[in-house]
Amino acid sequence: MKIHDITLMMKPGMLVWPGDIPVELERMTKIEEGANSNVSRLQISVHTGTHVDAPNHFLPEGSTIETLPLSAMIGPCLVFEIPDGEDLITAELLTQLGYPENVERVLFKTRNSKIWASGVSDFITTYTSISPDGAELLVQRGARLVGIDYLSVAQYKRTRPTHEILLKASVVALEGLDLTNISPGGYQLFCLPLKLYHSDGAPARVVLVEEG
Repeated sequence: MKIHDITLMMKPGMLVWPGDIPVELERMTKIEEGANSNVSRLQISVHTGTHVDAPNHFLPEGSTIETLPLSAMIGPCLVFEIPDGEDLITAELLTQLGYPENVERVLFKTRNSKIWASGVSDFITTYTSISPDGAELLVQRGARLVGIDYLSVAQYKRTRPTHEILLKASVVALEGLDLTNISPGGYQLFCLPLKLYHSDGAPARVVLVEEG
């Protein structure tokens, strides 16, 4: 059994969505300065780094993060690779690439992963994302969780349609994955978002387990 941690490192200076607050992580008390223990303070948006969107993120009456079923976020998962030249994951593209039926959990590995590998800290607006009709196909084929290797499953400046389609169908949107070293294929997924009260999202620790 091999465990792959596909979670982005949470740290000051990391890439965040335009307009989100930057990450602040600092020690408030320090043993070396005479304190009894080290205690740190963290300030972030709940959509920082590797995170899960709750329906309430785009649907005013949608459910919040603490109510999402863990069964949707734990179980067999397909890592599906999208060719580097593709900017948009459409229904037509998924059909051409032979996307299978009845996949409950899918993570899309795209050219986005090379952004994390390169260490680029500037936000890239042309990241590969999922089109509304691509989202509809995923819903039709039984998806319960859809993940991608950038900070949004949807196009920049057009985030609402794709999110609404997924979230209205109670599909978990998992964003900000690092799939740099992950080969396409089948894995066991473990995605555990923080249990935040009535929140529209939460950071998550996400791992893939490879049998063999």
